[in-house]
Amino acid sequence: MPRFTRRNANTAIRRLTSAVYQIPTDAPESDGTIEWTSTTLVTVEVAAADSCGLGYSYTGAGARNIIDEVLAPAVCGRDVMATAAAYDAMVHAVRNVGRPGLASSAISAVDVAIWDLKAKLLDVSLAALLGPARDRVAAYGSGGFTSYDERRLRDQLARWVRDDGCRAVKMKVGRVPDADLVRVRTARDAIGAGAELFVDANGAYDRKQALRFAELFASLGVTWFEEPVSADDHDGLRLLRDRAPAGMRVAVGEYGYDPYYFRRLLGHGAVDVLQADATRCGGVTGFLQAAALADAWNLPLSAHTAPSLHTPLCCAVGRALNVEYFYDHARIERMLFDGARVVRAGMLEPDYSRPGLGLELKREDAARFAA
Repeated sequence: MPRFTRRNANTAIRRLTSAVYQIPTDAPESDGTIEWTSTTLVTVEVAAADSCGLGYSYTGAGARNIIDEVLAPAVCGRDVMATAAAYDAMVHAVRNVGRPGLASSAISAVDVAIWDLKAKLLDVSLAALLGPARDRVAAYGSGGFTSYDERRLRDQLARWVRDDGCRAVKMKVGRVPDADLVRVRTARDAIGAGAELFVDANGAYDRKQALRFAELFASLGVTWFEEPVSADDHDGLRLLRDRAPAGMRVAVGEYGYDPYYFRRLLGHGAVDVLQADATRCGGVTGFLQAAALADAWNLPLSAHTAPSLHTPLCCAVGRALNVEYFYDHARIERMLFDGARVVRAGMLEPDYSRPGLGLELKREDAARFAA
């Protein structure tokens, strides 16, 4: 641990606390491979001087044990300004726990909290601290769950285009392949010809199914095919990328937990758009690492879900293409965070008037969902 100067002794992390919240969905939801009726949010607060930073991840409740028992001892006492040192200490601390999965999500929540605190101590927004490449970033509406009936599918997707100005929307496919073409036609009719339509199979198809559907979806104007096969099937993804119709991009990366995964995916030529999720891939630090890899491969980067977190990050990344305005997370962030970002005219914009992420936990509202 670096020795503290007079200044960083005053910015040493003196306390870390965590909490778990279980928020029911407003209706049963499903995608191509799983079903769910609630979403788990793990929050972290780190304190230094007279300020407190907030971080969070959408993950399993077990991440809290890793935060409290493994990560807190690794970062408490460290200078909050030394974000890279804190990140490295956490990565080393989870060696015997296993980094991918819960441990990486736990690191993500703590790393975000440290960056939020650093920006607050400097009295600047996180977007300003990172150095913006743009003032705002495009958002696409994301939902269209396979559990939705035709009416809700149409209403949700159409509302994002009509009311929020989104120029692209995404729906889930793959649970009942025989119904997918009908659902995609319904979505296309609902949003009209002026908006892009994305589909996400969550790895539900096998390679031959995915190749067939790529042609069929393209005929309906689909321009984005996400996880057409398993995200771990890099050969299959490369096959889809090579054979998908012109104008259709293959997007993958939401389950990247470390830079090594992104490097393997990119080195295999498996994607047209690299996705990264700061609540999984190591927080602000890990997201910037993923962005650097996308830049090295000359590919666009897309942020997966958690729109209030990803808005300032994508404004700081030149390669950022868009942020996923995921229905579940946008709803939860509005419910539990003061300062949650909302889409206006198809764009998300950081609040430069508030320090850090610009988010504050609504403690009384959150308490109802404490796990």
